[in-house]
Amino acid sequence: MGFLGKKPAGAAAPAITTRLRGQQAEDAALVHLQAAGLRLVERNYRTPGRGGGEIDLIVRERDGTLVFVEVRSRSSPAFGGAGASVGAAKQRRIVLAARHYLMRCASPPPCRFDVVLVEPVRAGQAAHVQWLRAAFDADGG
Repeated sequence: MGFLGKKPAGAAAPAITTRLRGQQAEDAALVHLQAAGLRLVERNYRTPGRGGGEIDLIVRERDGTLVFVEVRSRSSPAFGGAGASVGAAKQRRIVLAARHYLMRCASPPPCRFDVVLVEPVRAGQAAHVQWLRAAFDADGG
């Protein structure tokens, strides 16, 4: 900021942070899932304490199936793109968080673990969203 709090002429726009990019990817994924008829139950569910897990989106199918959704986005398709970043350790943390979430339920519903991949948005274009249903299971595979 320059004198009197004014931005200097020609100053660059603020960079998009990783957090903002992740939020935008979650927004795009949620819009995609809702268009397919799923209903949002909870967003950014975290287990208490250190070393726990987080679930980006928890949605419910029309048939009652509870779907735990991991949203992945990468700024570049290098290194395998967004899908390659959901490894075994990440899956274990998501399953841990899902089990913690389900402890609230008197009678746990059928569940599934999905991954939604959101590829980079180009100027003037919508994000490319790929929905991988049953991408992994609670046994880590």
